[in-house]
Amino acid sequence: MGITKERYVKTSRGRIEGESYPLTTCNPKWQEIQQELTEGRAPSDRHDLLARVFRQKLIKLVNIITKSHVFGPTRCWMYSIEWKKRGLPHAHILIWLRNKIKADQIDSVISAELPDPERDPQLFEIIIKTMIHCPCGSINSNSPCMENKKCTKRYPKQLLHDTETGDDGYPSYRRRSSEDGGIKVKIKMRINNSIQEIEIDNKWVVAYCPLLSRTFQAHINMEYCNSVKSIKYICKYVNEGSDQAVFGLGRDGAPVDEISNYQLGRYISSNEAVWRVLGFAIHERYPTVVHLAVHLENGQRIYFTEDNVHEKVNEPPRTTLTVFFLTLPER
Repeated sequence: MGITKERYVKTSRGRIEGESYPLTTCNPKWQEIQQELTEGRAPSDRHDLLARVFRQKLIKLVNIITKSHVFGPTRCWMYSIEWKKRGLPHAHILIWLRNKIKADQIDSVISAELPDPERDPQLFEIIIKTMIHCPCGSINSNSPCMENKKCTKRYPKQLLHDTETGDDGYPSYRRRSSEDGGIKVKIKMRINNSIQEIEIDNKWVVAYCPLLSRTFQAHINMEYCNSVKSIKYICKYVNEGSDQAVFGLGRDGAPVDEISNYQLGRYISSNEAVWRVLGFAIHERYPTVVHLAVHLENGQRIYFTEDNVHEKVNEPPRTTLTVFFLTLPER
């Protein structure tokens, strides 16, 4: 085949290092949604409007990244749409870049700090409204993210003077303390069914891209993936299916036929139902993925007759796997 297994593995790893992983969520307060609502109606009453606006925003986001190349030329990309139980859609997007983002360039693309309200008041308001993890822990033990008295999202984050490479494939972003030049502000948030004024700093900021947050004014979590382990996890997460449940109907005490009397159902919200009725894509990727005909070396299937046996032996037919190996650069 002209390529060893070791060189194939090295080539694959070299191509998936340094990727970005944006996650964008529908914002029902978008102007395009609010201006189309009639009096007395809420965004939750117009699932068609939510679906159409979010789809247009998603297309614009993908075009900004893949066509305008705001992070540099892209090699390939993929996204998947999911819905929260409350019905709002969100998209998991994975971008492979041609040029790896260097460690000293991360802070210019991704930020985990509060913007200066005097220098950039517009971005400051956007981040305060969309990119703050609702304080949990001792401040709010009833927060949905709490499990066994710990935050499942690992907040509050550790304050750092500089961005550091993490052991799990994700960097620990710069989060400066107020003594080190960071911002600390007081905001009002709903905690335990009451409005309270709390003080927050960079420990509670969700990582974001200033350019994308300013453009879309929505919750867009931006992460930098720099290991094979993190890329494998993200790919699996992007391609996971809908929530499913197995259920059956029967009388109390009656014997249960576990083979025939069951149904496999999915939890589908109203917004997802409208999205599917409108025929919008649930996932998309570029380039298109083709399954390779996997086989051992010289193990491809060959059909021959008495007339062409010598020709087939001297020049065995190519398969999708052998052609793929030929496209890999020599190393």
